[in-house]
Amino acid sequence: MRLFSLFAALLLAGCSLLPRETAGPPLVAQAGPSVMVATANPLATEAGLKVLRQGGSAIDAAVAVQAVLGLVEPQSSGLGGGAFMVYYDAASRSVAAYDGRETAPAGASPDMFLGPDGKPLPFVTAVLSGRSTGVPGAVAMLALAHKDHGARPWSTLFDDAARLASDGFTVSPRLAGMINGPIPQSGAPDAVRYFTKADGARYQAGDTLRNAAYAATVRRLAAEGPSALYEGAIAEAIVARVKEGDLPGALSTADFKAYHPNRDKALCAPYRVYLVCTTRPASSGGALLQGLMLLERTDIATRGPGDPLGWLRLAEAERVMYADRDRFYGDPAFVDVPLKGLLKPAYVDARVKLIGDRAGPPPQAGNPDGAGVRGPDRTVEPGGTTHFVIVDAKGNVVSMTTTVESIFGSGRMVGGFFLNNQLTDFSFTPNDPDGAPAANAPAGGKRPRSSMSPVIVLDRQGRVVVALGSPGGTSILSYNLKALVGYLDWKLSLQEAFELPNLVARGARFSSEPARYPPGVVEGLAARGLVFNNTAGENSGLHGVAMTPNGLVGAADSRREGVAKGF
Repeated sequence: MRLFSLFAALLLAGCSLLPRETAGPPLVAQAGPSVMVATANPLATEAGLKVLRQGGSAIDAAVAVQAVLGLVEPQSSGLGGGAFMVYYDAASRSVAAYDGRETAPAGASPDMFLGPDGKPLPFVTAVLSGRSTGVPGAVAMLALAHKDHGARPWSTLFDDAARLASDGFTVSPRLAGMINGPIPQSGAPDAVRYFTKADGARYQAGDTLRNAAYAATVRRLAAEGPSALYEGAIAEAIVARVKEGDLPGALSTADFKAYHPNRDKALCAPYRVYLVCTTRPASSGGALLQGLMLLERTDIATRGPGDPLGWLRLAEAERVMYADRDRFYGDPAFVDVPLKGLLKPAYVDARVKLIGDRAGPPPQAGNPDGAGVRGPDRTVEPGGTTHFVIVDAKGNVVSMTTTVESIFGSGRMVGGFFLNNQLTDFSFTPNDPDGAPAANAPAGGKRPRSSMSPVIVLDRQGRVVVALGSPGGTSILSYNLKALVGYLDWKLSLQEAFELPNLVARGARFSSEPARYPPGVVEGLAARGLVFNNTAGENSGLHGVAMTPNGLVGAADSRREGVAKGF
């Protein structure tokens, strides 16, 4: 369906959802940059821009960006990982959702992360084991999107990645911190070999790191297409590597041949005068939409960054959002995700009553239509992920969140890249003590639930207003929600919205960055019963692009090393 027709139908059939107010930031770029790339590393941004200068599409540039990020930011994403993407087609004003989530091997079982005593394995033990790795999906997803929307030959999109791997790239401060920090994966044998210089010292910021194996892999991908990863020597090497050790994985070459990415219409819902589009389960895009629907029913838009009640509204909406997400979301091919029930206006009307002027007790999951019986979720989801946004000369837009799960994935390498530990995104405990199954329990061929929720926001005419997203594990939903409120409701610039304090409220836990708030906010929140119990810093990595009358404006979260550039 053409998106403007869908939005028109929403306005006619459900106009009560849309208040009579003026739209926020201007919507149509009239001057200035018309092409933009925002990524977490300058080398990846330049690779994307190079493809766009050569007449490539946003999807072409995404392939080049992912290939470079897998080399220069291997702690976050790579060829061995997975991704979710929303894509705006300017000609039809439609938004598609692409799912490149990893899948569990056919031999996976609900108790795969339980020890001999029937108790969940220690998380780090599971991450470093062969059982943590699923069939990677990012490359297959990008290949599908390239088939749909590519303008340049696939074989031309890996040149920068191959050159940087062969000639070497400069180790960034963030990568150096991961190499030399107390990260379990950085102490794994493959990572130790890769990150140790000939003199026995670890690589530091400013050093040149070469990766001949990665150069060979991307050259093979360029020449053979995605089959280079899913058939033959590379797939066989991954299967062999995950079978090593005390807790071997069940991956087989048949699992690689059976893998398929998914393409569907984006999941969209109105928010004030906008239409917010994101990805479908097993992503948590629907939970993000539910969070927005909750906030639309509050007075948050009349507040601002200096008002404690504005932040309280955000925190309480997050707690309700997470309570429902954690209970009901999983792979829809295996469990019934009650998406319609969760986004039903009457259900949201009932849930918003939990949001008051004080922080209440941790909310429990609700009972939306189609919910069924689900056990509590006990998923642990760390934040080794990245996000990028690309706008090409025709106005097509990519908003893509991509990951190897934890920092450096499982710590195991094949072909110069890290393998994912994505299967630890399943709930280690598959059943509640009363026997109720967790929606996100492991199963053969199943995609683990993800917090990734890339976003594209449209106006009434189906034109792009802003595209954004963030890494951050389970905190991704909070980061994206904060950025959307800051930009759409509080009328901040996109960069200002990204720089707002991160406030992650889930159950009884409130994580935030006290030093980033305006004077009086932290004290005002405490007076309303919201006291931060984690202040170590919330490391988002928001990247985005907004349409303005002066052209495209990109933004990159200062908490990481990203840059947004255009022409």
